[in-house]
Amino acid sequence: MNNLPQVKVGIVAVSRDCFPESLSVNRRKALVKAYADKYGMEGIYECPVCIVESEIHMVQALEDIKKEGCNALCVYLGNFGPEISETLLAKHFDGPSMFIAAAEETQNDLVGGRGDAYCGMLNASYNLKLRNIKAYIPEYPVGTAEECADMIHEFMPIARAIVGLNDLKIISFGPRPLNFLACNAPIKQLYNLGVEIEENSELDLFEAFKKHDGDERIPAKVKEMEDELGEGNMKPEVLPKLAQYELTLLDWVESHKGYRKYVAIAGKCWPAFQTQFGFVPCYVNSRLTGMGIPVSCEVDIYGCLSEFIGTCVSQDAVTLLDINNTVPADMYNESIKDKFHYTHNDTFMGFHCGNTNTKKLSSCSMKYQMIMARTLPEEVTQGTLEGDIIPGDITFYRLQSTADCKLRAYIAQGEVLPVATKSFGGIGVFAIPEMQRFYRHVLLEKNYPHHGAVAFGHFGKALFEVFKYIGVPVEDLNYNQPKSLPYPTENPFA
Repeated sequence: MNNLPQVKVGIVAVSRDCFPESLSVNRRKALVKAYADKYGMEGIYECPVCIVESEIHMVQALEDIKKEGCNALCVYLGNFGPEISETLLAKHFDGPSMFIAAAEETQNDLVGGRGDAYCGMLNASYNLKLRNIKAYIPEYPVGTAEECADMIHEFMPIARAIVGLNDLKIISFGPRPLNFLACNAPIKQLYNLGVEIEENSELDLFEAFKKHDGDERIPAKVKEMEDELGEGNMKPEVLPKLAQYELTLLDWVESHKGYRKYVAIAGKCWPAFQTQFGFVPCYVNSRLTGMGIPVSCEVDIYGCLSEFIGTCVSQDAVTLLDINNTVPADMYNESIKDKFHYTHNDTFMGFHCGNTNTKKLSSCSMKYQMIMARTLPEEVTQGTLEGDIIPGDITFYRLQSTADCKLRAYIAQGEVLPVATKSFGGIGVFAIPEMQRFYRHVLLEKNYPHHGAVAFGHFGKALFEVFKYIGVPVEDLNYNQPKSLPYPTENPFA
């Protein structure tokens, strides 16, 4: 994937000048060694210039990690730490920051070797708040060298998402289809997040597509598609048009991303798209998503933003699905009941026409879009990718702006069950613990649209921290709560 940031974390140790500097020096060295032993040195840099005790040291360390290309920062309290200098370091660093602290090593060295970083973290967090500085602080930020190494490793996907958002441009082709107010949301919050957006007409896209008629790269792109689809290439006649469309989008990205490094696309796919372009774009959308360029359907801007965040966190293809339909009782009784620990109401089907990447489908076929073909000639609805989604762990999530420009998000971990859907499109049988209550008291109560992003794996911990970091209020950061923890709107007598 060439559309994702590479994170390099600069590790800077700090020291209170009335504590032995050697504590921070030795503990920093032990931290870096512990990280290298477990994860390798790729992605981290140990700042050797100084132990930060003063504002002058802060400037020296800042210049060093910038020179080394660090785009994320770890402030490491080897002892109590200088609350002013260490927080100024985070303030002036252009990128995500984390704060962690050293635990005491042994009962045999609690006089000259006691660092009191446990106490110093309190002052650090207090000063961060005073200065309105965002920083990631792990759930328990004080630990041994090995434990702190794990904390830095868990910071990596969070930092990757933050770095990506700070250099992201969303390119949209609209407007949204009629009767699709669900995907409508103010773009003001994109600017607040540091994300650029370029809104275009689908007529602009159509003009660019026509200019790619006869492009000499089309045969090679068709061959790529044939190789990927294999026996699932049920509509070979549409591949040249799809190849032309893919080249159009890739060229548009290159010529329009401007000063931004990363791009996501919110695309138009109906109702006039099929009749004018002569196909549906689902398969091309799936291929770009596999390249690390998420493409949302139906001009869902916050959908593609969510997809991009999940791609950064997971470093893998994601997808965007409708939270679509219930699982029939006979399917549940035959294939799920007594085989999995889910109730019927924990299950549902996630579906979209055909935008899920081939690597995330158990098998796939290039077909026509059945829903659209009910009202249009079948030949203009070709280009959708059908197949059951691979079973395994998933995270269903979404970042959304409300109508009054407030950020809101949800995260729910679950799995795709190894159950044949017996349906069409890109689809899977999903199971999320307490989905019934989550559906009612989060998705419906909080007015979320029907599109949800899906990351393939359990990434709730990192996504939760990303959403907190970018400013989603805790009360609007929702998840599937266990029965023991009622939702505020849940009827206690139900």
